[in-house]
Amino acid sequence: MARHIPEAAIEAMLAREEALFTQRNPTSRRLSEETGRNWLKGVPMHWMVDWGTPFPLFVTSARGVDVTDADGNAYVDFCLGDTGAMFGHSPQPIVEALQRAGGDGFTTMMPSPDAAAVGRLLEDRFGLPVWQVTATASDANRAVIKWCRAISGRKKILVFNHCYHGAVDETYVTIDGGTPHADPALIGEVRDLTQFTKVVEFNDIPALERALAEEDVACVLAEPIMTNVGMVLPDEGYHAALRDLTRRTGTLLVIDETHCISSGPGGYTRAHGLEPDAMVMGKPVAGGIPAAVYGFSAETAARIQRFLETRTPGHSGIGTTLAGSKIQVALMRAVLENYFTEEAFGPLLTLAKRLEKGIADVIIKHGVPWHVVRAGARVEFMCTPERPRNGGEAAQVIHRPIDVAVHHFLLNRGVIVTPFHNMMLVCPATTEAHVGRLVEGLDRCLTELTG
Repeated sequence: MARHIPEAAIEAMLAREEALFTQRNPTSRRLSEETGRNWLKGVPMHWMVDWGTPFPLFVTSARGVDVTDADGNAYVDFCLGDTGAMFGHSPQPIVEALQRAGGDGFTTMMPSPDAAAVGRLLEDRFGLPVWQVTATASDANRAVIKWCRAISGRKKILVFNHCYHGAVDETYVTIDGGTPHADPALIGEVRDLTQFTKVVEFNDIPALERALAEEDVACVLAEPIMTNVGMVLPDEGYHAALRDLTRRTGTLLVIDETHCISSGPGGYTRAHGLEPDAMVMGKPVAGGIPAAVYGFSAETAARIQRFLETRTPGHSGIGTTLAGSKIQVALMRAVLENYFTEEAFGPLLTLAKRLEKGIADVIIKHGVPWHVVRAGARVEFMCTPERPRNGGEAAQVIHRPIDVAVHHFLLNRGVIVTPFHNMMLVCPATTEAHVGRLVEGLDRCLTELTG
């Protein structure tokens, strides 16, 4: 029988851990007070306060999985910049590439010789022949949506409830409560997003079929696994149905691999034989500096070329000055050559399986109603017994207070996991000892919560 964790125990742990965090980090507290004078919410980017700690933790160094804060406290990092540093902080091949290429210019608005090699590597790893570079995956998603609308002549897109596609306003539409409406998290949007965005639940084939039946959707923008509300896996046969329905209705299928790239050297798409018309990938593709890519199938690229023949040159309206820079392409080459390989991913997958089993064993040991799920080198645990089948279900069962309590407990004991939904990544610098430390910390945390 599953053991219920009393709310009082969660509240007591949170109070103790917040007090301990404040005691451990006086320098971070002082720096927080200083930065509060000039930065919105006291940080350079407001998501940096989403850790839920009494004040931000200021980091002085990060190498591999070793992070040191301003007070000299050391941590093992399983968050890795929420995937941005998926291959570790400052890995040596990337540092060497930065040193080698950095002295020859960062950006010129002209291609470098590395461009040819990176194009071949992208096609080899991910199966799509034609690519473009942006600064972020959000930019890449915006660009792909525009291209899909342009070549299809359709205005609408379709996304899944509680999806994650970065800061793309049009994807912030939810059906929580039964009626499509803009997500309340969206700031400053003045349009009625439901005019141009349809939203259905993940894994709901009949709903998807109804939404596409009118043949007015330019593209379906989909994560292969939902990752913004814990990890929601596709039902068996779901991706085949998604591909069949999009083809039958003339709808382009775009797979956003930004979080699921942990699945293997060709992402979830290659690992599971998906056949998208376009793909988006960001975060780790240049080792953690701002860069992302989007790619097209040969057929989709040909449609884009035909569309461009009707346009005045230089008037596509897609792209930014710093996209495709010399330094981005040089670092992407280093990342693709060194880390997007079977040899590099093999040990990561093996160690991630051990982490998954270690967490599962702790859950079983303490009899708590939780579960653990893995996508390649990415592991998450969710404080609910059953795996949700869609974003709506997942959003209803997320237990934010216990997530925060566990995160605080681990952080104060030198282990960093992603605060949003207990995500953990294994990178080349992660060892069995690091995994053991995380599992031991979770075991101690549950011992205290259930005791």
